[in-house]
Amino acid sequence: MDLSASKTSGGGRVRWLIIWLIFLVSAVSYLDRTNISIAAQDIRTEFALSQVQLGTVLTAFILGYALAQPFAGRLADRFGGHRVIGWGIVWWSVLTVVTASVASNFAGAFVALIIVRALLGLGESVIYPASNRLVANWIPAHERGLANGLIFAGVGFGAGIAPPLITMIMLSHGWRAAFWASALIGMVVLVIWMWLARERPDRHNRITAQERAYIETSLSDSARATSTGGGKLLRWRDIISNRQMQLLTLAYFCFGYVVFIFFTWFFTYLSTVKGLDLKSSGFYGMLPFIAMAIACAFGGWGSDKLAARFGKRAGRCWPAAFGMGMSAICVALATQVGDARLAAVVLALGSGSIYLSQSAFWTLSADYGGASAGSVSGLMNMGCQLGGAAVAQITPIIAESYGWTASFMVTAVAAMIGAICWLMIDPHAKIEETSELAAA
Repeated sequence: MDLSASKTSGGGRVRWLIIWLIFLVSAVSYLDRTNISIAAQDIRTEFALSQVQLGTVLTAFILGYALAQPFAGRLADRFGGHRVIGWGIVWWSVLTVVTASVASNFAGAFVALIIVRALLGLGESVIYPASNRLVANWIPAHERGLANGLIFAGVGFGAGIAPPLITMIMLSHGWRAAFWASALIGMVVLVIWMWLARERPDRHNRITAQERAYIETSLSDSARATSTGGGKLLRWRDIISNRQMQLLTLAYFCFGYVVFIFFTWFFTYLSTVKGLDLKSSGFYGMLPFIAMAIACAFGGWGSDKLAARFGKRAGRCWPAAFGMGMSAICVALATQVGDARLAAVVLALGSGSIYLSQSAFWTLSADYGGASAGSVSGLMNMGCQLGGAAVAQITPIIAESYGWTASFMVTAVAAMIGAICWLMIDPHAKIEETSELAAA
């Protein structure tokens, strides 16, 4: 993957600095959201929670995150992704500390955990709609696959370093100290973000005239208006009624159902079902997230290359359909593997496969949205997070009634439905045109 060519083709590197900064913020956001799944069994024991109650706590974050997505996107469209991300980092860092401050002997501790995690979800909801707003401002369409691939590689990186980092702190200082450390890392990243990132190319004092001209001339008319602070926002009814957005959101719901089983129950599955100790679970718990990071960056790069050579359908839709289909196969196969370590490897292949599709979701939502990229991607991402909320709550119920194999087989079916959706998505459609036709 030749990143240097991409960086220098526009006569500068500042647009890629913005992407790497979003990668860093993305990594920290996932460190702050996955720490509770790693500490889940300690928290469950300390607070005397049932498995279903623990699932409710995990679901509270996802529901808060999911329901705020469209509004988070609109905030980014109106006030700018740079500023909104800064607010978000402060919010979720503070709430991470509050989570660790809930006393286990407090009579309302269970309810308090639910409320705090839901509020934390609200704070984190801004990260990816605001990021997509910045991608629309900074990145030409033909580079967005790689850009989004790098951004969402931060998901795998953050979630991948979380198991060894959190378990190391837990073993020596307890789970609360691990949460405090996560919040401190967030505040350090906030300083870096406010120092180096800017909303648009014309506001960054490090950008060259050549790179700025390259960005502006490579964008479409609507995207160029967006990158300079203009552009009309789409109406919500036009976004929601668009068939392509409905398919994209359904596919992302299925995506969320699959990936959130790794963020919420995978670590518990390894430690309690497969019998791995905390140290071994911390190591093998990294594998799916390492696979996500690698596949996400590679998938974004490959998507751009295929789109440039064979068109947007071949570059965006086919790799996404392939990735989700392969994930379905891997997740189903993993249920038939008896050895815990081999099962973790097969599941890691499944998580990596589905992340081949990640950049396509965000690239198309930015293309569809134009000046409303934050709103469009926020609505789409709400579908993903509702899928995550569903898997967080449903998985322990299915596991208790039918076993963990059934839980993962349902996940495999969701991945296959997402793959079918991608075969029906039109990457060339525009929301404005579809809405006008629908109104007629």
